[in-house]
Amino acid sequence: MRTRLLGRTGWRVSEIGYGAWQIGGTMWGEVPEERAKAAVRAALDSGITFLDTALAYGDGRSERLIGQVLRERGVPGEVIVATKVPPLNREWPARPTMRLRDVFPARWIRQCAEQSLRHLGLDRPLDLLQLHVWTDAWAADDEWYEALLELRERQRLRAFGVSVNDHEPASALEVTASGRIDTIQVIYNVFDQTPEAELFPAAERAGVGVIVRVPLDEGSLAGTLRRDTRFPPGDMRARYFAGDRLRETVERVERLQPLLEREGQSMAQGALRFCLTPGAVSTVIVGSVRREHIEANAAASDPALLEAETLEALRSHAWPRNFYP
Repeated sequence: MRTRLLGRTGWRVSEIGYGAWQIGGTMWGEVPEERAKAAVRAALDSGITFLDTALAYGDGRSERLIGQVLRERGVPGEVIVATKVPPLNREWPARPTMRLRDVFPARWIRQCAEQSLRHLGLDRPLDLLQLHVWTDAWAADDEWYEALLELRERQRLRAFGVSVNDHEPASALEVTASGRIDTIQVIYNVFDQTPEAELFPAAERAGVGVIVRVPLDEGSLAGTLRRDTRFPPGDMRARYFAGDRLRETVERVERLQPLLEREGQSMAQGALRFCLTPGAVSTVIVGSVRREHIEANAAASDPALLEAETLEALRSHAWPRNFYP
């Protein structure tokens, strides 16, 4: 596993990170506790040192399971755990018309940070605390920033950042350039290449670490979905790929397959290597509860990234859209 610098934090993190939304067990179908913990162990065994979770993932279940596995392993110091403060109003995404006091008042940020510390139980500060939604309407507001600074001064956290609204990288340009945050988390994949235009350059100029999420478009870019795929009860992908979305997505993925899949490289690995190409990217988080998938994803960390001709050909496959609403 190769490592990259996480912006100005100075931490070196694994190129492939582990996204722990699924093990929360609420939006991806039921995930038994032992299976969830086995997935975290598989990530660590594969050399992954960056784990991304959130207080909202199973109302803290994801955090608790990660904490249990890390304590079982002796809390390895090289492992970085990133978590997130959910919006107080429980509305995703944030809108510019929302008042900060209704979404991230200082008392709520402090309360959630303490909850996450208890769930993880690692006897150390939170490594990285992110605000789970964002709008640049709040960029110059001092309340969220001073709350996070105070938590860092009290050694309750070490670094902080924001998670950008789905498919809205321009909504975080101001805060990225402000010098106030250490990291930015954003959707970036073969279909949504929009962060390359402005957000990635802004992050590089400001020394902000970039955490890429949804690199496989909720599984479509792994190449395993079919037009007749049926998702298990409780799996959010039933809504994400509802109606005619699944058919159109599969057709587009089939056209991509010759560019991303080759001998020694699965389609998923090709899609992950696409996300690792920009120098601004620090780590790419991908979730799974199957050991074989986790190991294969981790193997995408490789010096041999996609060739220039392949990258150029992938430009024509950009397909910006938002299936979350």
